[in-house]
Amino acid sequence: MANPDRIRRWIRRAGVPDIAEVPGGRLVELAGRGRTYVVDIPGPEGAPTVILLHGTASTAYLTWFPALAALAAHYRVILFDQRWHGRGIRSPRFSVDDCADDVLAVADAMGVERPLCAGYSLGGVVALTAAHRHPDRIGGLVLCATPYRFREKWRERAFHQVFGAFADAIGPYSLRRIDAFASRLSELPEHTWPPGGFERWALSEFRSTSGWALAQVIAEVGRFDASAWLGAITAPTAVVITTRDHAIPVYRQLEMATMIPGATIHLAGTGHTGCVFGAERFVPTLLDGCAAVAERQ
Repeated sequence: MANPDRIRRWIRRAGVPDIAEVPGGRLVELAGRGRTYVVDIPGPEGAPTVILLHGTASTAYLTWFPALAALAAHYRVILFDQRWHGRGIRSPRFSVDDCADDVLAVADAMGVERPLCAGYSLGGVVALTAAHRHPDRIGGLVLCATPYRFREKWRERAFHQVFGAFADAIGPYSLRRIDAFASRLSELPEHTWPPGGFERWALSEFRSTSGWALAQVIAEVGRFDASAWLGAITAPTAVVITTRDHAIPVYRQLEMATMIPGATIHLAGTGHTGCVFGAERFVPTLLDGCAAVAERQ
């Protein structure tokens, strides 16, 4: 196992803030939907609001903590755990549409009319879907390491078909295990370094999402395909392409950017975990994307 002190020193050299500098959040009840863990950072007076949407197998904190201080210098920043992740909403099933509607429910609960939505991977899929389902409520999109579909090559089609069938077969059992797992979580996550430093904290955040939940999430997200409606997106959009990404092909991220009217392209020389382990390159590019969208809102 890597030395946690060494990891922490690397994080500091890379310009990533200590988690101790990140403000705590609270559990927020979303009318008729359930409750989730929300962090609200005020930012400058009168600043636009950015809602941050995290990736699969992650949490709001784990995806975004390296960028929070930089973003909060320019925006009010809201982040929350998406359903079936961390301390997000528990529900009988997982769907991207429900996640997209959760974004609007969080915005309503926090008094935000037209947020800018920045999403990473799964979060980008959710942000896109929110803009498609609620075009009058999403003020802009920043899509990072985001695909617009998954089933293109035969290997992808075969994987998602088989994986989807497996997830459907174990669905009822998965729900029981997910509920049992959630009942063992502490009510609120850590937002200060525990003994063991960054490595222990990051592992605890990662482990706050059940593997049984991830099977269902991956199966559902594998069915996502925005090809038919990407050209109808009206929200100002920036696409942050992770140029060393082996999980989401670079060409597919670029295709998406060319299919969304007026989208700007911003290149971050990182892989798929670049939101943390390439933060010194990713965060400045994220800020460029947010600024390009904010000036068009």
